[in-house]
This record gives sequence, structure tokens and C-alpha cells, in this order.
Amino acid sequence: MSKSMKRILVTGATGQIGSELTIELRKKYGNNNVIATGHRRKPSEKLLKSGPFEYIDVTNRDSIEKVVRKYDIDTIYHLVAVLSAVGEEKPQLAWNVNMSGLYNVLEIARDRGIGRVFWPSSIAVFGPEAPRLNTPQETVLIPRTMYGVTKVAGELLCNYYFIRFGLDVRSVRYPGIISSETLPGGGTTDYAVEIFYEAIKNKRYTCFVREDTLLPMMHMPDCIKAAIDLMEADPSRIKCRTSYNVTGMSFSAGELVAEIKKYIPEFECKYKPDFRQKIADSWPMSIDDSMAREEWDWNPTHDLAAMTKDMIEKLTKRFAKGSL
Repeated sequence: MSKSMKRILVTGATGQIGSELTIELRKKYGNNNVIATGHRRKPSEKLLKSGPFEYIDVTNRDSIEKVVRKYDIDTIYHLVAVLSAVGEEKPQLAWNVNMSGLYNVLEIARDRGIGRVFWPSSIAVFGPEAPRLNTPQETVLIPRTMYGVTKVAGELLCNYYFIRFGLDVRSVRYPGIISSETLPGGGTTDYAVEIFYEAIKNKRYTCFVREDTLLPMMHMPDCIKAAIDLMEADPSRIKCRTSYNVTGMSFSAGELVAEIKKYIPEFECKYKPDFRQKIADSWPMSIDDSMAREEWDWNPTHDLAAMTKDMIEKLTKRFAKGSL
């Protein structure tokens, strides 16, 4: 175990990333050293049986602090967020949860001398003014969604806490995340997960973005790898304290359909863009993550073909068992 990470708190542990990251952290650092927390969503049996679980409300500082004190936490993975599509339907909620939650975590970390904090940002920080192809690490950030606004503000807040208080906060800008374990929670890239469930169960899907919509994505094993690799990197290597660009692959909705058809030839996809198309059109099509590669050896392991194969295999197995 890393000397700087002994007692880890994961907020948002019942969410898409948290549910899998928590299990991976428990394998790595010991079940009882990783405390999972959630708000309303019922945790999976796997999460409950493998280690401690507590209910908290990240907008209430005392609620987090009680758990931090109880378990003598020294490292926090703060994953709670209202995502892009839900954030546009409920912008006030997105601001309150995303900003109050992060502020509370940073304040507790500062007060209690917590060694390290991980907080995920997103490609939602970029707006249409940023170059959409090979979007650079340093560029203009004028997002068009409340989710994006909270992520830009969050990056600046994390950077401030590092400069002003010396708090070791680390962050990556995640692209769309594709997972076979937990359904996504209201993001613009959710189609890339839903499509697999519908292809296996019903052999058809109606996609809410256009066929030519190209977006950066990442398979969940790489998403987890990025978080842990960054948190384990020596502090001297971390030069960026806002958030690092990371990506796994970029593909269009049509390219994903073609890849799925290699396994399910009868699969049919229709395209019916909704309000999420506008969000997708304001985001990057591909990402330059060379800074993360240089500074802490970021290197994804899944491309479109490997991700599709893994998703089809895992979901087909679960479908056969009747657990989908």
C-alpha cells in the first residue's frame, strides 16, 4: 500500500464510475480500508458485502465529516456529480450538488490535513470555441452546459486549494465512460452504453445523437486505471493542478453500430437526435492527452474493437444468467 493512502473514502460509490472504482480500490488496498458512500441509490450486494458503506449527503458538510472522522480518512475520491443531460433539466440542482459537494470535500481535506483528493472533471469543460479535433490541454473553456460550468469552476477551485493551501488535489477530464456493470446516470454519451443492452436484448436501438456524431470515449477499466495511476504518481510529476486531458478512443455512433454488427449482424439502429445532440456538438471530437502521457505515464489499454468485444461478452453472459 502507498504510504500516502491508508484509509480511502469514495463519495458517489453507487454511481457508474464509483461502483467499479470502489471494488478495484478494495482489491488493491484492502476491503476495510476503502469506505464507500452513497446518497439515495441502493448499493449493490457486491459493494455492501466487500466492505464498509455509509449514506451521506455531500451538500451537508457535517454528513461527510462524520464519516471522515469515524474511519480516520486520509484520501478521498470525490465522484458525486449531477451529469450533463440531467444538469440541463435541473441546472440549480447541478450547481448545488457539484459545487457545494466539492467545496465541502476540499474544506474538510484542508481542515483535517487529508493527504490526497481525486476529483473527476470532464470534456464538458470545453465549449464550441475550443478546437474540436485533438483538443489541447490548454485552451479556452466556455462550456454551454451547467455541468460544464461546474467542472470549469471545480478545476479552478482545485487549483486554488493546491496553490493557496498546498492541498494535493488531482483531476482528469473524463470523456464518455462505457461500462458493463452499472447503467449511466444522465450523461450525453450514455447512448454508447445503452446501445449494447438494447443490441443484446432487443436487436434494435434508437440513438439520441446523429450517426456521424464523433466523441471521445473510454472503457471503464481505463477510467479506473487513470484515476489510480494519477493518484499513485509521485507528487513531483504532477504539473497540472486544474485537470489532465485523458482519452481512450474516439468514434462516431455509426462506427460503434458497425462494430456491434460484427457480433450481432441483425442489429438495427435508428437515429433520432434530441436535446443531447446540441450538447454533443459543443464538445470535442478527439482529445490530445499527451501531457498526461508524459507526466504520469498515462496509457489506455482499450480501443473501439477491444471495448466492443469486452462489452458484448460480459453483457451476453449476464443476459444468459437473467441478470439484465
